[in-house]
Amino acid sequence: MTTIELTRFRVEAAKTAALLAARPAMLADFKADRTGFLAADLVQLPNGEWLDIVQWATPEDFAASREKGADHPGIAAFFAAIAEVLSAEEGTAH
Repeated sequence: MTTIELTRFRVEAAKTAALLAARPAMLADFKADRTGFLAADLVQLPNGEWLDIVQWATPEDFAASREKGADHPGIAAFFAAIAEVLSAEEGTAH
C-alpha cells in the first residue's frame, strides 16, 4: 500500500509564480534524493490555498524525507514560496 502525504498551504499571490517555477526542481531533487518517492500532484484551491498530494512507497520513506527537510536548492526554493502551512496529514491508499 502507498503512503499518501497531504499538505495544504497558503501562498501569497505575489509568490505564486515563484512556487510554480520552483516545482520542477523540487520534484527533480525528490526523485534524485528521496528513497521511495513515487509521484506528486499540486492542486490549486481558492483563496491562495494549495494542496500537495505526494505518494511514497512506505511510511518510513515519508518519515525519512521529512527528516531531511529542505536540504536541496530546488526543495528550499519551493518551500520559500509558502507563506503558511495550514495542515499536514498522512494516509494509506487502498
